[in-house]
Amino acid sequence: MNIALLPVLPLLAAFLPSLAIKSGRTISAIVAAVPTVAALFLLAAAAPRIYGGEVLTARYEWLPQIGLSFSVFLDGLGFFFAAMILAIGLLVIVYSRYYLSPNDPMGRFYTYLLLFQGAMVGVVVSDNVLLLTVFWELTSLSSFLLIGYWRAVPEGRQGARMALVVTGGGGLMLMAGVLLLGQIAGSYELTEILQRGDVIKNSPLYLPMLLLILGGAFTKSAQFPFHFWLPHAMAAPTPVSAYLHSATMVKAGVFLLARLWPVLAGTEAWFLIVTLTGLVTMLVGAWIAFFKDDLKAILAYSTVSHLGLMTMMLGIGTPLAAVGAVFHILNHATFKAALFMSVGIVDHETGTRDVKRLGGLLRLMPISASLALVATGSMAGLPLLNGFLSKEMMLETVGHTTYAGNYWILPTLATAGALLSVAYSARLAMLVYLGPVRHDYPHHPHDPPVGLWLPVAILVVPVIAIGLLPAFFAGPVVERTALAVVGAPLPSYYLALWHGVTPALFMSIVAFIGGGAVLAAFGLFDRLRLSVPRPEAKRLFDATVSAAVEGARDLIGALHTESLTRYFAVIVVSIVAVGMVGFFTGPYEAGDRPLLPVNLPALIIWISLVATCLAVVVLHANRLLTLILTSIVGLVVSLAFIQFSAPDLALTQISVEVVMTILMLLALNLLPRTTPRESGRIRRIRDGVVACVAGLGLGGLSYAVMTRNFQSISEYHLAQSKPGGGGTNVVNVILVDFRGFDTFGEIIVLCIAALAIYALLDSSLRGAAAQRLAAMRQDTEAADAHPLMLVIVTRVLLPLALTVGVFIFLRGHNQPGGGFIAGLVVAIALLMQAMASGYTWTANRLHLNAHTMLGLGVLIAGLTGLAALLFARPFLTSTFGYFHLPVIGEFELASAMAFDTGVFFAVVGTVLLSLAQISRVQARAERKPVPEGPSDIRLPPVRVFNAPTPAYGKED
Repeated sequence: MNIALLPVLPLLAAFLPSLAIKSGRTISAIVAAVPTVAALFLLAAAAPRIYGGEVLTARYEWLPQIGLSFSVFLDGLGFFFAAMILAIGLLVIVYSRYYLSPNDPMGRFYTYLLLFQGAMVGVVVSDNVLLLTVFWELTSLSSFLLIGYWRAVPEGRQGARMALVVTGGGGLMLMAGVLLLGQIAGSYELTEILQRGDVIKNSPLYLPMLLLILGGAFTKSAQFPFHFWLPHAMAAPTPVSAYLHSATMVKAGVFLLARLWPVLAGTEAWFLIVTLTGLVTMLVGAWIAFFKDDLKAILAYSTVSHLGLMTMMLGIGTPLAAVGAVFHILNHATFKAALFMSVGIVDHETGTRDVKRLGGLLRLMPISASLALVATGSMAGLPLLNGFLSKEMMLETVGHTTYAGNYWILPTLATAGALLSVAYSARLAMLVYLGPVRHDYPHHPHDPPVGLWLPVAILVVPVIAIGLLPAFFAGPVVERTALAVVGAPLPSYYLALWHGVTPALFMSIVAFIGGGAVLAAFGLFDRLRLSVPRPEAKRLFDATVSAAVEGARDLIGALHTESLTRYFAVIVVSIVAVGMVGFFTGPYEAGDRPLLPVNLPALIIWISLVATCLAVVVLHANRLLTLILTSIVGLVVSLAFIQFSAPDLALTQISVEVVMTILMLLALNLLPRTTPRESGRIRRIRDGVVACVAGLGLGGLSYAVMTRNFQSISEYHLAQSKPGGGGTNVVNVILVDFRGFDTFGEIIVLCIAALAIYALLDSSLRGAAAQRLAAMRQDTEAADAHPLMLVIVTRVLLPLALTVGVFIFLRGHNQPGGGFIAGLVVAIALLMQAMASGYTWTANRLHLNAHTMLGLGVLIAGLTGLAALLFARPFLTSTFGYFHLPVIGEFELASAMAFDTGVFFAVVGTVLLSLAQISRVQARAERKPVPEGPSDIRLPPVRVFNAPTPAYGKED
């Protein structure tokens, strides 16, 4: 059995319910249930081995360079949580089929649910802690979609945003914490980390690492002071609440504490922080739940309280406390999921969740009400139910625990938490299900269809069974799970309904009597609560978010001044500063490599280059002249490539320079000839100083590198070009084979740049940008917009240029050329058509869709790389072979040619998209349309023998 399928199955099948919804709601529900059932079968198959003491593992390399692998393992703890997630998830799928209205997009709901389910299972079975954080963040994102499922409900959107901000922020803390944990332990695999507890606890980084990991766990499990997000997430549909807040999302933080218990627990910092946080959360959640009138709010804050109980138990740090925490996780999942579903039934049947408008439902809907009362009794800790047993174990544990030297703090406050749990549970039962029948319900209630109450009944079965026979129904599960948590043999304990007369029994009696007394004095306590100023969590959160937004807006306003000069100045000054620090603080030795002799042509070219640069600085106000001068710089660089025997680079440089010059000429045609406004003298002096310092620094760096001897990799590429890549053109083989992945990324960036140009220029077609552009246009234009000689020459050269492009493409693997240069040559030919004959003429004859070419280029290159995977070779691994045809003779075929084809399409598509968008912006480009006909010159009609003569001024 491959346990890696446990998280993969729901994730891969997530899109299926959205497709199956066309076949009906029931089919969509079945399709959503299938991967969950399949994962449960996988777990069931693994159960004998897990409960026999084995640990199942599976590992697949992902990014080994950073220690990230898709490695999973299944022990008692992972099995327990995975089974709980999948089993309750299956019940939620069934329940949702009958709960959601026909107007709700059920397919989308099940898609979100399966995404969340797969992410949660991934969290609990991950072996690699980096992989765990990936799944952890995926739970935050998918829960955001589930909580905000009802998009039209403002509370749902706000609750989803709040949950994402809090849990997402905690996820970033967790990521930092596990990075430290991996560095301390020397591994990112949990199976290895859990064996190095002493090393981790004795590390000087233990405390910051602990605080970061606890931050992630506390935010996810809604521990104080991060408890406020969970009740606001109740705006989600009830099935979401039943799933997220009973067995999955809010238990993720508790799971993390349990998983890392062997290596983090046992220190004073762990005990003081985790125990106190859990205790405060338990009390705060129970106190607030007691006064709430909305049923889901009561259950939400009670969930916060019970999560605090679990956290406190894990914080105590003893093996018996860990056993009690595991036992309560199991019990809470059963009765809380049943209660949330019961609240959904009440809301579904009565039309309200307000306890003040309910009552007497036991008589009107006896089946669902009876099930809900059993679950409520378990939440209160009534005997004969499973909640009573884990509550007793909690009280017994805290009764023997001292905190800060005090023996009474934990027992007293834990008893107060149990007392409040009795009070809010009794209030819920009395106001909703007991008492007289009312006659003013929004809707007349009755028991719902079996599809709604059957999942509740299934959940209530273990509530009763574990309560009556805990050792039989829960003993093996608790023991195996607790063994995985503790990582060592467990002390003697037993699960039984009666433990004799113990301090925990007296604490329970106090809790029951005190709970009844507090409920009786509800009015007094409510007035007391209202008389004391209390912070509103949502208001504080909104204020914090607003302050953060305002601060970010002010910071952006100060930094984002829309001044390219300032941006470049900051970037260049920063680079110079870092370079100077490195130069003056590090060792420096002059290189001993001799300089090459200076010949006359090189000297002339260098002087021309310097003169051109100075001319650009002096004449920069004239944009057209500046563009021409800068193009000279590119041509000089291409001559340098020729000087050093790099014809490929020289050809590429020249082609790029021509394409860029033409495109910029077309763009400049939309702007004034001269710069409308110059900088002040002081600013120009400042910019000149910065530019000179940066230039001298870069020149010095180049000199230092070139005067040193180094071991070049060129010899390897020269030696391996033919046998390894099948080509004698080393540059092309490097681009499409040795460094093909780099080239693939570069053409993607090229396509993104083309789309960015398209989007930026698209805004110039309308609105204020179009008005500003119209105001900047030149008032005069050439008398002859389309010179006849230029028109004829470009059209004659077009097929020749296309032929040259094909030739350069085909020879690129062995001679200077390739897809990139060929694309530039073809692009130049098309650009010249636009310049000579006009945008409209060119567009009417160009039947190539630039967007399609961009996508096709990336797709062809990507498929070429994926093809290698079919032969168990790394991505973009190329192959080649030699073939013989009777007439042609022997020739070579290389798979890199397909990759080069993708490069070709990407380059041509980029240029064409830029040209097309410039053409759209150029509103006055076709003031004098090009005539149609031979050479685009209008000729008189040809007279046909015996044909009637056309009237004057008309044409055939």
